[in-house]
Amino acid sequence: MDLPPLHQQPRNSEERYGNSEHHDELRDFNPLSRRFTSVEILTRNAPAGKISLPRHVHLRQGSNSHNLIELRPLVAESLWSRAATPQDGDDSDSGFCDPPQPYHVFSKQKKLRMAYLVSLAAVFSPLSSNIYFPALNTIAVNLNTSPDLIALSITIYMVFQGLAPSFWGPLADKYGRRPIFISTFCVYIGANLGLALSKNYASLMVFRGIQAIGSSATIAIGAGTIGDIASAGERGGLLGIFSGIRMFGQAFGPVIGGALTEYLGFRSIFYFLLIFATSVVVIIAFYLPETLQKIAGDGSIPLTGIHRPLIQLFSKQNLAEEGKAQGKQEKRRVTEPLSFTTFLESFQLLLEKDVFITLLFGSIIYAVWSMVTSSTSNLFKKEYHLSDVLIGLVFLPNGLGCVLGSFATGRLLDRSYKSAATAFRASQNPPLDPDTELTQQKYPAFALEHARLVHTWWLVAIFVGCTAAYGWCLEYTIAVPLVLQFLIAFTATSVFNINSTLMIDLYPSKPASATAINNLMRCTLGAIGVGVVEKMAAAIKDGVTFTVLAAVVAGSTGLVVLEWTHGPKWRRARMERLARKLEFEEKEKSEGEESS
Repeated sequence: MDLPPLHQQPRNSEERYGNSEHHDELRDFNPLSRRFTSVEILTRNAPAGKISLPRHVHLRQGSNSHNLIELRPLVAESLWSRAATPQDGDDSDSGFCDPPQPYHVFSKQKKLRMAYLVSLAAVFSPLSSNIYFPALNTIAVNLNTSPDLIALSITIYMVFQGLAPSFWGPLADKYGRRPIFISTFCVYIGANLGLALSKNYASLMVFRGIQAIGSSATIAIGAGTIGDIASAGERGGLLGIFSGIRMFGQAFGPVIGGALTEYLGFRSIFYFLLIFATSVVVIIAFYLPETLQKIAGDGSIPLTGIHRPLIQLFSKQNLAEEGKAQGKQEKRRVTEPLSFTTFLESFQLLLEKDVFITLLFGSIIYAVWSMVTSSTSNLFKKEYHLSDVLIGLVFLPNGLGCVLGSFATGRLLDRSYKSAATAFRASQNPPLDPDTELTQQKYPAFALEHARLVHTWWLVAIFVGCTAAYGWCLEYTIAVPLVLQFLIAFTATSVFNINSTLMIDLYPSKPASATAINNLMRCTLGAIGVGVVEKMAAAIKDGVTFTVLAAVVAGSTGLVVLEWTHGPKWRRARMERLARKLEFEEKEKSEGEESS
């Protein structure tokens, strides 16, 4: 098609609407469009999803051949009504490319409200772990078991905390966030009832594992929900809020657990969690809409069945009304049937070099932080002879460090991403519009690894220094170890947020699976660390133990250097590999259709 340049605008209404040449162009475009796997509308001076008038159409055949067609206004307006949605379901299902809709119709305020809601649900993972710490010695006495055996229940919890999201996450990426949220809470509520009624060590261990299966998936599914509704520029801030709110469980769980154990007995902990979880799952059932793009699209598809919030049954307002301004509603994509490979999707991510390196580094820091946290009860009881209530209060600096680190890092991530994105747009020839969304498919040269990891260096330096000093200060005064715990938690949580955000950036169409495998790696190393820290401290004393751990973290910074220098190259190679695979599959499919 030989179309006029973009700068030629219609001089009058006759030229704009009356020229039959435009209709000929549309007829030419109709057979042409069927040869391509995606049609993408490009505009000037308009952010993604906020397009008033299309200027270009970007056609892709397979994954390598590209054509750019400039359109007159009439042609653009006609195409806009029928070709604005890319047909890239195959790409998004792979998990390596950006989701089909890089924007969402929900307002910023609604996104914040949804982030608060899923954050409240995610509180149960750290809360269930930490509310338990002050009660360890009391549980050992009540069940006539040694404290060392009761401490193994922490390891059991962490093992299942790591494994469970790797199965829940892919299910949430396939069948939706909402039904999996409700299902995990049902498991969690039943586990707490079992723990409250446990009469022996064996039943405690079994129900502790089931409790972890129910609670731990809330983090992966919550992160998946935020990944559904947030663009890359919003992701860091919303994930910071998500992490910060859920870390209130880390901060206040031990305080609540210590008070309940002291005055009502350790079983009251599990009755408290049962009542709290029941209240939250009712709120989710009433107010949380489905966000998975295969089901809800960009928020404009009307929801039905389990995916629809119960509040809509009592209100005429429909969430799809927010999408009316975006034009015609999307079609819901068909969900593939469940298969064994569904549960392997998370594990397949570990085969990617950049993913494995990123997760390994974050997991080492998580393990060391977990060793500091899990050893607090015994160390402070031994050194300062504190009651259960005071032991609970000792965990406050650690928890507050987690909360503040999460919120602070969320803001830093948004700022660093915005700064890097602005510099990249300005460096292009010609410069890109300020609102251009820098997705991996369109702009693979944008080094999102640098944008996310830029603050890692100073955070790790503080973490290493504080961890090395921590063990040596325990025998002198209680104030200094508590300050160091605050700084250790602040920097560790900041690194966790950076890793989590980068993982969702790398796999934006599989955020729950990406978060799940992140959780698996961290909890696996964390469980190993928690299992050996007491033995290390007994063998080589507290000061040497934490100095050795600090040295291990310092040595692991080489992994960050690898990701910084080679990560962008590995990511682009992965995308090219996937593009060739998709092109081959598409060719086979078209040949099969022709032969039939």
